[in-house]
Amino acid sequence: MLLNRLYRYEMPTAIEFGVGSIKELHHHVKGLNGTKVLLVTDPGVEKAGVTQRLIDVLKGGEIPYAIYNDIEPDGDIDGIMVATEYAKSENCDIVVGLGGGSSLDTAKAIGLMLGNSGHIRDYVGINEVPKKGAPVIAVPTTAGTGSEITIFSVLSDKKANIKLSVGSVYNCPDLAICDPELTLTLPPHITAATGMDALTHALESYVNKATQPISEALSIQSMKLVARSLRTAVGQGNHLEARADMQMASSIAAMAFNATRLGLSHALAMPLGGKFHIPHGVVNAILLPEVMAFNLMANIPKFIEIAKIFDMPIEGLSPREAAEQSVKAIRQLKEDVGIHATLSDYGVTEEALDSVVEEAIESGNVPVNPRITTTEDLKQICRNAM
Repeated sequence: MLLNRLYRYEMPTAIEFGVGSIKELHHHVKGLNGTKVLLVTDPGVEKAGVTQRLIDVLKGGEIPYAIYNDIEPDGDIDGIMVATEYAKSENCDIVVGLGGGSSLDTAKAIGLMLGNSGHIRDYVGINEVPKKGAPVIAVPTTAGTGSEITIFSVLSDKKANIKLSVGSVYNCPDLAICDPELTLTLPPHITAATGMDALTHALESYVNKATQPISEALSIQSMKLVARSLRTAVGQGNHLEARADMQMASSIAAMAFNATRLGLSHALAMPLGGKFHIPHGVVNAILLPEVMAFNLMANIPKFIEIAKIFDMPIEGLSPREAAEQSVKAIRQLKEDVGIHATLSDYGVTEEALDSVVEEAIESGNVPVNPRITTTEDLKQICRNAM
């Protein structure tokens, strides 16, 4: 029970989970004393008809709203300030984020800036936000980022071509409404990428040095759900039970890493995504087996447990051989859900690795990684993924 150290678990976000749960949105807005909603979404979600479903609920509850849909991947910091001013001009006092990680991260950042002065870049880092902003309700339409309950917003500075992260308990939404029906229109390739992102969250939290009993339990359950249902969700997009499993896997993986941070996959994913515009779930899927192979020796018992979760044959194997089965399982899963790309396919070269690892080594995910890591180690992981 880790009696030799203190640990803390905090969960500020309430969760409403279930098919049809979005129908209660108007009641939740009123419960948070909202009088006018800024609905933050993206054109893809609008095209799929999901935005209209929320609008109908708001109209039915006689709740005024304004829409902001100029969402870019990894919300641009200057765009967030534009959206904040728009929300103020429309007298919006509550934010509803609808969509994937970019929409939700943007919504959370707008909520922060409605209650804090300056520019969002002033709050980059951990625990830099002085106070809570406007209430935020997060409604995910993907199953991967966990942004609906995390302390983090992953943002981008388009001018500098870098990714940034704001991490604060004040950045957690007040409420997450997780309705698996809203993920039914998600295309297979996005289902696969976001599902691998959820798995990476659960797995990196599980094996890292900051793990604790509460987060471990969440990570294990998340991995079990991914093992059971990611292939089905990709192959049968209308399979509601598989979609619900993946939605739950995503949310509880986020509950795990909220308390522990992650590992080398995410340390590298930030600069690789920022410099080469690799979708976040895809870059994690590419990196995860290579990071696992590197970390294996530092936590063999945990990797054996992962092999068991993915129903790999380990009877009669040595501990090291049994642990290696976990890497094989994740490689196979990645292939099965159609992620065959390498870093080279996105233009990553040997010459680019210096700048990538220079940024990655500064990540707070490196110190909690189970194995001590150097810049050369990070380069080799990238080479193995090329």
